[in-house]
Amino acid sequence: MTSLSISLLLPTRGRPALVERLFNSISSTVSCFENIEVILYADEDDPASHGLTSIDFNVTTIIGPAMSMGSYNSACLDKARGQIIILVNDDMVMRTPNWDEKILQMDAEYVDKIYLAYGNDLLKKRSLCTFPILSRRTCELLVEPYPITYGGAFIDVHLFDIFKRLQYAGFDRIQYMEELIFEHLHYRVGKANCDDTYTRRGRFADDSTFVALADSRRQAAGRLLSVLRGEPLLPFESRTDCRDIPNGLISAISYFTRQFLLDKQLPLRWRAYLWYWLIGRYFAARGFFKRLMS
Repeated sequence: MTSLSISLLLPTRGRPALVERLFNSISSTVSCFENIEVILYADEDDPASHGLTSIDFNVTTIIGPAMSMGSYNSACLDKARGQIIILVNDDMVMRTPNWDEKILQMDAEYVDKIYLAYGNDLLKKRSLCTFPILSRRTCELLVEPYPITYGGAFIDVHLFDIFKRLQYAGFDRIQYMEELIFEHLHYRVGKANCDDTYTRRGRFADDSTFVALADSRRQAAGRLLSVLRGEPLLPFESRTDCRDIPNGLISAISYFTRQFLLDKQLPLRWRAYLWYWLIGRYFAARGFFKRLMS
């Protein structure tokens, strides 16, 4: 199979105008159309998205059943030809001229091709890899870089957590490209209207999945570390443990503590952040703050 440089993986639903806006931003900023391809996934019952294309660059469209976000991204990855893989959203635009060249230059810095890079989304900025950039080799080593159990969120946090483990082990392979602007035009910051595609996803639906997949992230980091250390590659074991967060405040806090605060493969600051953040989300999901204010 012929390979090219960069594949953009784009699941979309009900937003043809936003996809066209994204495509226009790609066309106006990319330096070489031959560098890139877009792999677009559209649901069977979303005919308005089936014919989306570009006269400037190659678009491959997959039409299939509605699935989880992890499944969408994995299906797109299976069709991708690029040596660099970028997750993109239909509610984003490229702002930086020649962004493809900048990504290719970054990729060339890593001889072993093990890294997690990301640009500035003007929302989360440095704090999160909203649109993660991985090499094909990294995807292959992870085997399941975008776990199918994630319904609509947390894939970026999942990858960030894996590479935080590498960072703590002495291999800093997180590359934040501040001057690379991939703007996230999200409704929560007033840059878009809140449409059905946003609201159909449960805001807290993936919390339990992320917490339960802590063992999977430990294993993934271990595989990357074995390569970086020149050791035999650790075996891959598919893990789909997605048990619910226990009911009851004390039980939930104890669970979060075991999964994060006591995880000595993570830097203390990241452990504490996840523990605090997920407890806050636990309260919010159960309406604690609304009751407190009423």
